[in-house]
Amino acid sequence: MILGINGQNHDASMALIDGTEILWAAHAERYSRVKNDKFLNMDMVKEMYGYGSPDRVVWFEKPFSKSLRKLYSGERPWRCDPKEELARLGLENLPVEYVKHHESHAAAGFYTSGFSDAAILVVDAIGEWDTVSIWHGTANGLKRVWGKRYPNSIGLFYTAFTQYLGLKPNEEEYILMGMAALGKPICVDQLKEDFFDKLDAPNFRLKYNLHQGCRFWNRPAGVSDYDIAASVQAITEEYLLKTAQWMKENIKSNNLIFMGGCALNCVANSLIANKTSYFNIWIMPNPGDAGSAIGAVAASEKKQLHWAGPYLGTDINRELDIDGIVKELRKGRVVAVANGRAEFGPRALGNRSLLCDPRGPDAKARMNTLKKREAFRPFAPAILAEEAWRYFKMPVQNTPYMQFVAECKDPNGFPGICHYDNTSRVQTVKYQDNPNFRAILELWQEKTGCPMLMNTSLNVKGEPLVNTWADAVRWQQINGVKVF
Repeated sequence: MILGINGQNHDASMALIDGTEILWAAHAERYSRVKNDKFLNMDMVKEMYGYGSPDRVVWFEKPFSKSLRKLYSGERPWRCDPKEELARLGLENLPVEYVKHHESHAAAGFYTSGFSDAAILVVDAIGEWDTVSIWHGTANGLKRVWGKRYPNSIGLFYTAFTQYLGLKPNEEEYILMGMAALGKPICVDQLKEDFFDKLDAPNFRLKYNLHQGCRFWNRPAGVSDYDIAASVQAITEEYLLKTAQWMKENIKSNNLIFMGGCALNCVANSLIANKTSYFNIWIMPNPGDAGSAIGAVAASEKKQLHWAGPYLGTDINRELDIDGIVKELRKGRVVAVANGRAEFGPRALGNRSLLCDPRGPDAKARMNTLKKREAFRPFAPAILAEEAWRYFKMPVQNTPYMQFVAECKDPNGFPGICHYDNTSRVQTVKYQDNPNFRAILELWQEKTGCPMLMNTSLNVKGEPLVNTWADAVRWQQINGVKVF
């Protein structure tokens, strides 16, 4: 048994793997209740031991290389010592192997995809030194084809403007993506001129090191925050699409894998799906650094893992009252579900979810008020997989992990799940994806004729997802929403 670790890094995580079986994987924040926690904790270690005892550890990046880069970039503290972290957790006696950061991302994608070959794109803010890397995965393993190094980083460009707009970097980039739909990309040319010496995908060169942000930039007169968001999003989409197209021309594969934090940009993902000729696209549902707990082991073992789904965390083993859930929903109420194993990844997919009827004109406002979020923020529909094409113009056939957006064919009929541009981040649900969630949707359709529900994470802004039943009870008491 091998324990993969992403530690001393935002959204710390662990994964326990036995041969090809992913036994357990979890985020530190769910246990500490500290959003985006970079520290591992004893509660998760104790839970991990309930699934088995590891024989060794694989760490998700090379600490010496990262220490040098942190020293170069002026970050403090600059020294990375995983052994201190392992000692604090009582794991100091286990042998430790270190793999490269971007290799962890690439391996997490390739070795969970089931593909025999794939073109692999990794884009994030920064690994040790890598910011973009392109790989070819085959039966012989992973071959690095091309890369870009710090301080040139599309991810840092996006994160710097996340901070510029008053949002939390490395956490709220998805809010910038949502803001983009309310603005117009009117300063794309200005941003390219001000920040890029070259932008010829996949290659590019920034004029500045944006690690400390871009507060020095003076926006043009009359440009709103939403226009800036739209422009930053447009540049990022352009780069990612052109890079994917370059890969299709230069790597012989009909399969694309996209990993790294930028792979959470579901708008860009949909553009790639619509504008390239790949037969298949795989984005592991935890493509950011947390997913590298699995990726570190995959990079070490170099073999396909059995991907059964993202439900890999804490188990709330209680009988689910599906009839009761649907009865509450039919009364127009918001309902919470905390049942089964927690999702490994940033998105609730039915086991730690808030649900409501997407047809009500006030559904979005009610849910945003409950979750203490900005009023413009959209919500996702969970829909019976075979019904999705009736209601959405799907970029891919199935989207079980909310990784793509699709245009809603009837935005007036389903205002709760439509963004300002009439798109929705769709979750398609098959029985094999999640039997209980599927049963809720089937009964809801039987009673109402509607095959979808609004689905969002069981938390409020700034808090991690509910993890245990005790968390769920506390959340119910504070927020007045019944948890099933």
